[in-house]
Amino acid sequence: MDDLVDLVTLNMTLGVGAVVFRKLRAHFGGARAILEAKESELRRVEGVPSAVARAISRERGDGESEVAQAEKLGIGIVPCDHPQYPRNLLAIYDPPLVLYVRGRLEETDVLSLGVIGSRRCSSYGSAQALRFASELSQMGFTIVSGLAQGIDTAAHEGALRAEGRTLAVLGCGLCKLYPRQNLRLAEKIAGQGAVISEFPLRTPVDPRHFPQRNRVISGLSLGIVVIEATKESGTLITARWALEQGREVFALPGRVDSPTSQGTHALIQKGAKLVTCPGEMVEELGPLAETVQLPGREPVSTPRELMLNARERQVYNRIGSEPVPIDEIIVLTGLPAPVVASTLTILEIKQAVKQLAGKRYVRG
Repeated sequence: MDDLVDLVTLNMTLGVGAVVFRKLRAHFGGARAILEAKESELRRVEGVPSAVARAISRERGDGESEVAQAEKLGIGIVPCDHPQYPRNLLAIYDPPLVLYVRGRLEETDVLSLGVIGSRRCSSYGSAQALRFASELSQMGFTIVSGLAQGIDTAAHEGALRAEGRTLAVLGCGLCKLYPRQNLRLAEKIAGQGAVISEFPLRTPVDPRHFPQRNRVISGLSLGIVVIEATKESGTLITARWALEQGREVFALPGRVDSPTSQGTHALIQKGAKLVTCPGEMVEELGPLAETVQLPGREPVSTPRELMLNARERQVYNRIGSEPVPIDEIIVLTGLPAPVVASTLTILEIKQAVKQLAGKRYVRG
């Protein structure tokens, strides 16, 4: 495992991102060796620009002071090789070297969905973002967004109202939080989730940072839903990142004469899945790479399980990958036969289970 100070130093150095770091680490073996290498040695690594080699050897950041400052402010720094680093994000092509975290990351954040959209949204868009985030939170999903005004703000507030978890990803350092109007909201998010950035603490807001920020929003998520977006909206950049990362992309339709719906309608025309409620999103999500244990619930292996009520989960938990006869399910659950039969029908409709010949059932 690389030393945290070394990773932070490289992360603070202009031009050193995940792709360049991988090339350098493959050549030198680790962050410490990269920092100790001569400029001429760095230049010889294929795919490493001369300007980056010069920056590492002459103009690199002060990682030691940065780590000390973060500790003083109560901000965690999670390196990419740490067990706490989000699994979804680690799987993308260019995960950040480190994440600055105010709040906490949890294992259950693997069940994350992005709710994003325009800063200048309509009252309809704001209401729908609040609804989607709230209902998804109640199912057990973590809501990811960008803390911007408009749809992002409504998404975070929907999760908070539902007493769920939410992650806010910034395009600036945590000491330069933007927008300033959302300072109080950011404090609430940190208490009920986390405010996250890959940028050094005092990095000011810069429009060039937002596309970089957007790849983290989609990278953290199993899928994203675009609530409202104009044709020129930066939200569409997040949608492109999501597609490149193999994430599901959903879009909410709006009025045909509304500028804030032109972007979402364009996404639908290009293949994004049209959704009108959170359940339609969840039904499209495939199985998880690993099961997740949510507090007070059975382990979750597919997001669809989060849509089940207590009775449905009781029946579902008695069914596995091997066929189980309905008579055995009745005995295992202790429920009346008509209740089990009707519940199985509902589970089939939700595509949580599949019926085989002879009234036998397996998970869908």
